[in-house]
Amino acid sequence: MNAHAAIFPILIPLAAALLQLAGRHLGLSVQRGIGLFAAVLGILSAAWLVQLADGDSIPVYALGDWAAPVGIVLVADRLAAGMTLLTALLAGASLLYASGGFDNRGRHFHPLFQLQIMGIQGAFLTGDLFNLFVFFEVMLLASYTLLAHGGGLARSRASLSYVVLNLAGSALFLIALGLLYGTLGTLNLADVALRLQTAEHNIALARLAGALLIAVFALKAALLPLSFWLPHTYAAAGAPVAALFVIMTKVGIVAILRVQAIAFAPSPTMADLLTGWLTPLALMTVLFATLGALVATRLRYFAAWLVLISAGTLLTAPAHAQADITAAALYYLVQSTLVGAAFFLLTELISERRGEVADAIQPGPSLQSPWLALGFFTAAITAAGLPPFSGFLGKLMLLSALRETTAGAAIWVVLLSAGFLIIVTLSRIGSRLFWQHKEQPPVSPATSWQSVLAVLLLIGAGPLLSIFARPVADYATRAATQLHAPGAYVDGVLGTSRHFTLREARP
Repeated sequence: MNAHAAIFPILIPLAAALLQLAGRHLGLSVQRGIGLFAAVLGILSAAWLVQLADGDSIPVYALGDWAAPVGIVLVADRLAAGMTLLTALLAGASLLYASGGFDNRGRHFHPLFQLQIMGIQGAFLTGDLFNLFVFFEVMLLASYTLLAHGGGLARSRASLSYVVLNLAGSALFLIALGLLYGTLGTLNLADVALRLQTAEHNIALARLAGALLIAVFALKAALLPLSFWLPHTYAAAGAPVAALFVIMTKVGIVAILRVQAIAFAPSPTMADLLTGWLTPLALMTVLFATLGALVATRLRYFAAWLVLISAGTLLTAPAHAQADITAAALYYLVQSTLVGAAFFLLTELISERRGEVADAIQPGPSLQSPWLALGFFTAAITAAGLPPFSGFLGKLMLLSALRETTAGAAIWVVLLSAGFLIIVTLSRIGSRLFWQHKEQPPVSPATSWQSVLAVLLLIGAGPLLSIFARPVADYATRAATQLHAPGAYVDGVLGTSRHFTLREARP
């Protein structure tokens, strides 16, 4: 059974989607039950996978028992297992919120939601670049329809631009894969890492293919100048859809981290592929997103800019092939994902209680909801990086790890300045939402327990990640150490019969 653990996070949402499609005539409550049951199973299977991945060997599952590099393999190293657990937790909270009534605004919400989970989980687990493309497409096809769920002109426009941009990205991805296969004769990541060690390939074509791959991943991660799509798209999506979308930028970031650490950094011809340009663009992304957050006029746009700030912050890490920097980035990734999702769900609850003002950042009717104010305050402290919550710890770890790098001073200045401006902006938003009131009758909509519980779970992640910072940070350190020792990954996928020692990555 342990040998099949890596495929369960993919099979569970796929099976749930098929059951929901087959039983759609039974009503929405049945689809909700199937989805929530699948979410619980997904969390349990991902937690089990984390336990297995944290052992002495890397769990590798070969589909059809076809060995790599010919067959399709799923590789559950510590990084992949940890990301599947984060995805399962986020998807469970988002689905719980949607089950409070959002899911009845359109057709086929639940099977599409499960297919998107399947695509995300597969993207984290696959050990083959072509199947990474396949899972990207599964994820994106589901997201196209989920983005438009509930209707409306704004969502239709956002969906159209999102589709066009990602179709261009998919075409570029295929070109990169074609170049890479034509140059190296393989798309298995472990085999790519081995073949890049030799000089028996066209170096120029290999570098071009690698650059195109990074460009595609940078588009998914919303790196400037490829980030203009994110704020409008995420702000237009429904709250639970936007909350799940938060993890999608992390798919691109993790893909950059993995390909760089396993294949590029140990290669004499590819080691410098990210040097000199990724960190400056990441810092520009942070500055751009901070300015966007400062001028945001609606809370949902502010939440979208927060996601972009976290993406830019995380993208300062991949150019440095160092385990301590990657470990700090992984802790920051977990907390920023959960608090970003919490903000989208909070936005809708606040909007429902402000009548015509909705989520506009201006005085409105009194909210009369102490728990909502406390939730916003907790999420704001976490997002701003103030102590004692996990946002402060994550940023402190990342800044400390990046201090001695070449761009360390610039990174400190940009991240600390952005943090200060976000604190100021959150203070202004909080005062206008909760303290400055217009003479209007308060709005008291019926709020489902599912929505309230989902929001509380995500907000509570900030304090919990502080309380359990040590075990989470230790796991992140072990995951980063394993990632930056690609020999174990290659041996686990291809077998120890290939007596080839990977050159150590440059510091």
